[in-house]
Amino acid sequence: MSKLTLLIITIFYASQVQAQVITDSLLIEGNYRSFHFTDPGDSKRENLVFVMHGSGGNGMGMMKATAKLEEKAKAEKLLLVYPNGYKNYWNECRKAATSTANIENINENAFFAGMIDYFSKKYNTKKVFAMGTSGGGHMAYKLALTMPERFKAVTAIIANLPDTNNLDCIEVKRPIPVMIINGTDDPLNLYQGGMMVSGNVTFGYVRSTDRTFAYWANLAGYTGEPVKEKLPDTDPADGKIIERFTFKKKGKPEVALLKVIGGKHDYPNDIDVHEEAWKFFKRQ
Repeated sequence: MSKLTLLIITIFYASQVQAQVITDSLLIEGNYRSFHFTDPGDSKRENLVFVMHGSGGNGMGMMKATAKLEEKAKAEKLLLVYPNGYKNYWNECRKAATSTANIENINENAFFAGMIDYFSKKYNTKKVFAMGTSGGGHMAYKLALTMPERFKAVTAIIANLPDTNNLDCIEVKRPIPVMIINGTDDPLNLYQGGMMVSGNVTFGYVRSTDRTFAYWANLAGYTGEPVKEKLPDTDPADGKIIERFTFKKKGKPEVALLKVIGGKHDYPNDIDVHEEAWKFFKRQ
């Protein structure tokens, strides 16, 4: 095969992959809010999963991060959707956030409600889930705090709840399955809680991971100690060990924490966090 033929095939393949990605938008209170997803074609996808990027990121960047889960999407009847934050940020529940999304008080609830209706009508999706990283994890918390009736479960990755004096969302206080994945050595989302600052953007104080975990566990009516287990250390070279803490009882939503010992503001190599989130969602 000549180099020219190989180049043509590569370009054709890349264009075919790109053609499968659909970008659409909804007009929400004067702002066009966009999102991306891979065209499911005639494949039935009853599970709608929002995947939210971190502060300063974008939906297409998250699509690259979930490549392994995308490969399983058809078999698992998954429709993965990657929304874009307003000017790359979310208006989550951190009152002190200096991002434009927070300052302008962008209506995220209307955006997500609009997307849920969009995919329900267009692709007949039924079960709705949300997972997010960093600022996207905060957005996942907001969805669980303010509109839990629309979601089956959420997962927040490297994110703690805003502290009580930094929380500006109205809490519905309805129990919902929640999984948290946080690193103990995270310099931005401090495991023990504290002030969050990233570049020129300030986000105010967040709770510790233990307090965040306790909030959802208490809301679900759990008392006592969670079940603890150590996950296999499949990549000893990454310097991380994962411990899972789980509250699970019939009739109550599951609440879980994956404590990444040695983890920073990143993903551990021992698991694929997005696949792990989907496993958690499937159990609900």
